[in-house]
Amino acid sequence: MGVVIPLEESKNKQASVKPLVDLTKAGMERVNQLILSKAGSDVQMIPEVANHLISSGGKRLRPMLTLASAAMFDYAGDGDVKLATSVEFMHTATLLHDDVVDESDLRRGKSTARMIWGNQASVLVGDFLLGQAFRMMVEVGSLEALDVLSAAASIIAEGEVLQLSVAKNMETTEDDYLQVIRAKTAALFAAAAEVGPIIAGADRAGRNALKSYGMNLGLAFQLVDDALDYGGKASELGKNVGDDFREGKITLPVILAYRRGTQSEREFWREAIEGGQNDDARLEKALGLISKYGGLNDTITRALHYGTIARDALAPLPDTAWKSALLDVIDFCIARVN
Repeated sequence: MGVVIPLEESKNKQASVKPLVDLTKAGMERVNQLILSKAGSDVQMIPEVANHLISSGGKRLRPMLTLASAAMFDYAGDGDVKLATSVEFMHTATLLHDDVVDESDLRRGKSTARMIWGNQASVLVGDFLLGQAFRMMVEVGSLEALDVLSAAASIIAEGEVLQLSVAKNMETTEDDYLQVIRAKTAALFAAAAEVGPIIAGADRAGRNALKSYGMNLGLAFQLVDDALDYGGKASELGKNVGDDFREGKITLPVILAYRRGTQSEREFWREAIEGGQNDDARLEKALGLISKYGGLNDTITRALHYGTIARDALAPLPDTAWKSALLDVIDFCIARVN
């Protein structure tokens, strides 16, 4: 199913993370070395499980945000590498935990760790990575950075629990959904972008600009992800199209189709999401209803809205190659639906 993007079409077709990748290349090489070092353990299963996910081809966007946001304020030191690695470990830990909670079979096109080593190992290795992340934060010696990232860890956990509380509940509102993704996804983007200016000694305005950028980029990123689950391809998603539907996840395309539908259509959604009647035939019907009520286009419109807020957050900062690369990331995140 195609998705029509109503705004900024020509720009989004050219969008790329390559400028950010190129600018952070040297720093990311050090981050990758530190990841391998800190994921090591005498307990053999720990590096096996950790490296299964770490080496599975993620773009590592969050640690690149940390490196770039520190460089924007002329940071010199190795704290950015340690904090970037901490951010990636926090992200990896949440993925390990997520796959257990969601009972997911695929992650980035590969079997999830829980399918290979079991739920217990996935949870415990996730905990190990969180512990390593906080050790590196302490090594950096910035209480403010530690405060921001530890607060993000708590918010992410709250988001996980909140998602459980609204799971398979078709009365979930758009506000409820936004609260979940703000905590589960956007909070770590915001923290990753804010700790860079913190260790670089930036003023409050600089910190707030990067925090706002990260938060709104994260919201746009997750909205696009949720649209892709109903309008993407398995090869691009790294999971099966419709996995959110099969898992009974309440995402914005579903919320919009449910609220805009007829009484009989809303009954279909309750049976599918709340009742677990989510076979392939029902997925086809769900896709049809989402298309009928503009669920994908309107989800992307919301993503464009938050992308614009992220862009405006950086507007007062000096025009540099770093700023330009961060702006390109906004377009790239949204252009994934083309």
